[in-house]
Parts: sequence; C-alpha cells; structure tokens
Amino acid sequence: MSKPNIVILGAGYGGMITAVRLQKTIKPSEATITLVNRNDYHYQTTWLHENAAGTLPHERTKIPINDLIDRDKVNIVLEKVVGIKPEEKKVKLEKSELSYDILVVGLGFEAATFDVPGLDKHAFTIEDLNSARLLNQNLEYHFAAYHHGKKADPSRLNIVVGGGGFTGIEFLGELANRIPALCEKFDIEKTLVRIVNIEKSPMVLSGFDPQLADYAMNSLESRGVEFITGAAITACEPDRMMYEKDGKEIEIPTRTTVWAAGVRANTLIEQSGLATNRGKVEVREDLRSPDYDDIFVIGDCATVFDESTGDAYPPTAQIAIQQAKTAARNIKSLITTGETEKFQPKILGTVASLGHNDAVGELFGSRKIRGLSAVIMKKIIDNRYLLQLGGIRLLMRKGKFNIFY
Repeated sequence: MSKPNIVILGAGYGGMITAVRLQKTIKPSEATITLVNRNDYHYQTTWLHENAAGTLPHERTKIPINDLIDRDKVNIVLEKVVGIKPEEKKVKLEKSELSYDILVVGLGFEAATFDVPGLDKHAFTIEDLNSARLLNQNLEYHFAAYHHGKKADPSRLNIVVGGGGFTGIEFLGELANRIPALCEKFDIEKTLVRIVNIEKSPMVLSGFDPQLADYAMNSLESRGVEFITGAAITACEPDRMMYEKDGKEIEIPTRTTVWAAGVRANTLIEQSGLATNRGKVEVREDLRSPDYDDIFVIGDCATVFDESTGDAYPPTAQIAIQQAKTAARNIKSLITTGETEKFQPKILGTVASLGHNDAVGELFGSRKIRGLSAVIMKKIIDNRYLLQLGGIRLLMRKGKFNIFY
C-alpha cells in the first residue's frame, strides 16, 4: 500500500487511544493520519455524572486534544461528521469532505428514548460535557428559584432519574452527596428535596452481583434516594413525569427528569450503509466491519461477542480502550505486513461509584469489593487511563489522588 490516508472519527476513548498509539508507531513518511472531532478537547465520559451533579468542575474532565496529539504527526480536523460513504471511501463533514484508505469509526453513543413521549424534548441526558453542564445548571437554577414567587413550587426540588444502570446509579451517588451543599447554599430544608430513581427491572445495577446491587441501594437510600423498581416511565413534560407500576399510572411533579436508561450507537452508523445489528456493527475478530476491509469500528459503535457466553460485551470504556490498542496494531500491520490480529478482551473488573465516599465493584469476574476498597480501585482505574493516554504529566495534572473526595 502506498502512503495511505488514515482517518479516525471521534476523540472519545477509542479514537484518542488509537490516535495516540498510531502517532507513536507510524512515521509521517509511512502514512497520513487525521483525527476528526467536533470539539478541540477530549473528555472522560466516565466522569460526566460528576459534572452533571456539580461535584466536579467541567475543566477537570476536559483535556485539550493539542496536549495529547503531535500535530507534526497527526492532522486535527475540528468538524462534525455528517456522513460516511464506504463505497466512495469518503467521510462527509459539515464544511468539507475527507478521503481515506483506512477508516476508524469511534463516534460514540446517543441517548435512546424508545419513543417515550416527551423524553427527547424535556428530559436531561448525560451524553457529553455540554449536556452534563446543562443538567448541573438546571439543578442550581431550580434550587435558586424555589423561594422566588408567591408560592413555593415543590416540582423544583423533585429530581427523577430514569434508569438504575451504571450511569443512573453513579449520578444518584454524586447527587446525594451534592444535595446538602445545594440546600445550604439556597436556604432549603433538605427534607423538602426528593430524589427518585425509576427502574424497569426488579433490581438496579443489572449485571452486578445481587449482593453488591443491594449494598448500592442501601447506601443511596441512607442518603435520601427513593427507589421505584418494576416501573416504567411513560411520559415526560416540562413540569412533571409519569410512570406506570402494577398497572397504575402515577405522576411526579418535577422540573428535572434525567434519562439514563438507554443508549444506542451514533445514528450515522446505520445511515452509512454499514451492516448493523441493533444499530451497531458486528465487527470481525480483527475489528473490521464485515463488508469493508478498510473500515475499523470500535467503542460504542461496535458489537463484539464473548465466545464463552455468546453475549455481547457491554460498551464500556475498558472495552473501547482495549479495542483501540488492537485497532492501532492492526492498522500498523496493514500498511506493513498486511496481517492483522484477533481482538481478545481482558475484563479486569468493573467498579461503580456511589459518590466520592462509596463504591461497589467486581474484579476478575469473582472478587467483590465495596466501600473504601472500591473507592480506591475506582480512582486507580481512572488514573491508569490518564497514564496510558498522556503519560505522567497528564496523570499529575488531571489525576485523582484524594481517597476521601
């Protein structure tokens, strides 16, 4: 292959690790590498729940791409991707178009509202840094506005979170820790605040050990979170939401409905004409799309099955990072030897934070941790990623070293 154009779409976990690895292994004389992203920064998606609750400044989560990428080795194009044309080997951007010889698709996820009336218009999501910041500002606004006017409006202090999965539970943990400070700041009695989690399944944290899920619920309930399981949100309006449980529809007045119950791959994947399964590309063992040898798909846009169980691996940051490393090695091989290797994920464990002072986790498939040990492990995981991404300088600037906060 003559000097190829390698184009990477998205600067999330998968895209950034791919770009960082390629700039270290491929010389400018061997290939042209281009990273496309709509913003000039990368962010820690796994920290967004903290930004949304207001327990972590958004500046801590944001990492300028220029701090990570050597522009002498990688071109950076700051535009939104609006289309992929596999047959033409082109990517359409808002203002321009790029040709590629090898394409890496890491465009991330979007909220999936499952056509529940009003969710797309009136519910908040935790999809990116801007949506997290908007949610935090909304919380502050309604606490500030509670005493304004002739009559106090309880809907301003009712916060409903739809979904008891990973994102929902982590946001509830941060929110439970933030509420006392908000109440003190705006002269509000804490007992007036209602935090409600609505989960369709009988238990939260599906996929975790039931004992850990129980621990998580007890930890959050002790800090004021109310759980309504076996229930489904049926509608969302600007000042209320409705849910159904046991055949009855119940209304909660609220100005803050947070939807954390479903995500899907970026819709551009289906629109591109790539073969998909439930909106994602069921990639080959070397992470290439089934119908195009020049397209790698990673992260939230890709489906990889666990050979031992037959189930798809969950779209976690851990998987995306490992996929990026394999994709980078395979791209290097394609332009040299022409051989690729199989993606072999190594699931080291999963930890869900319950606020800055509590967490639950499973390590190596069997070891259960909770409390302080899980909090420490969560920070180790976060810091390890920073070290892989930008080395010791990034770790020292952005890392989490305070165990108790």
